[in-house]
Amino acid sequence: MAKRDYYEVLGVSKNAGKDELKKAYRKTAMKYHPDRNPDDKEAEDKFKEAAEAYEVLNDDNKRARYDRFGHAGVSGPGGGGGGFTVEDIFSQFSDIFNQTGGGSPFDAFFGGGSRGGRRRASGERGSNLRIKVKLTLEDINEGVTKKIKVKKHNTCDTCNGSGAKDENSLQTCKSCGGGGYVRQIANTPFGQMQSTTTCPSCSGSGQMITANCKSCKGEGRTYGEETINIQIPGGVEEGLQDYPIRGKGNAGKKGGAAGDLYIHIEELPHEHFHRNGADLLYKLHVNFADATLGTSVTVPTITGKVKFEVPAGTQSGKIVRLKGKGLPDSSGYGKGDQIVKINIWTPKKLSNEERKILEKLREASNFKPTPGKEEKSFFSKVKDRFS
Repeated sequence: MAKRDYYEVLGVSKNAGKDELKKAYRKTAMKYHPDRNPDDKEAEDKFKEAAEAYEVLNDDNKRARYDRFGHAGVSGPGGGGGGFTVEDIFSQFSDIFNQTGGGSPFDAFFGGGSRGGRRRASGERGSNLRIKVKLTLEDINEGVTKKIKVKKHNTCDTCNGSGAKDENSLQTCKSCGGGGYVRQIANTPFGQMQSTTTCPSCSGSGQMITANCKSCKGEGRTYGEETINIQIPGGVEEGLQDYPIRGKGNAGKKGGAAGDLYIHIEELPHEHFHRNGADLLYKLHVNFADATLGTSVTVPTITGKVKFEVPAGTQSGKIVRLKGKGLPDSSGYGKGDQIVKINIWTPKKLSNEERKILEKLREASNFKPTPGKEEKSFFSKVKDRFS
């Protein structure tokens, strides 16, 4: 089934600001929240659809790509646009509702934990991390697996994240009876209103620690180094966005969920090429005689060398496209091209014999400039890179 337009999903115009988006998403999420629609698959799908739409439209980079290319613009690596579970939504959009206490971002409005209070909050979520990964254009062309070392908080091996010395050091919280939540009743003009909030005594874990783990001193995590294998797909681009690896950030306190690790791509300079999206830009220098008479030369590409024909009478600045010799498109659709700009090389010093030959040619009719109308092409958009 084709995806619906994200603006249509949230019921907003394409000029909607972030405040309007937030209000629209909150309204839609409340309407289709699983607590209000138990065992309703259609409502759950719409709940996920609204989260997907908000996740893209609330991000300036993703929104710009979506406005330009539609769903295809946000379907690449880290592009958003799908793959949500209900639990992802609860953990990711914690700023949508003003809430007190812990639990899901919808607790304050609907009362209690998500899924009708069936999900217990546990510990404090770990913070996100951001690291820089340097890639060559060859890495970006092929895709690469990088093994990196990250210094961060990791789950304590001794207590397995509980923060307790041993099993006997964990007791059921007396305030909430182990449920992780306590009920509150408030008198209002409309009568008594009951709500559920995270237990302040155990922070939602349902358990109290009587003796702390000696390794982590009750925190449930220790600081150290972890080696992580990162699979980076072909076509990633510096500055486009950071790519998330879920659950590889700092471990949470006392069994809390881990944060995410965000990968910032840095492209290393290349000996031959400049990059423009999926296209690779290359300068080819040929001498005056070869440009006049025509020649065959070998030029580098990102996958190896290829033969290249320089036609007789080639003018300086001529642009030639080598189809499919660029990088993978970041949205997953094919490959870019290699754009070759031909420059005529003019020698700065001449021998006496060379000078005599050129003096004879100077006045020849074929060597009188006869410029035509300059051809314009898309390459003018990136001419600054060649200046």
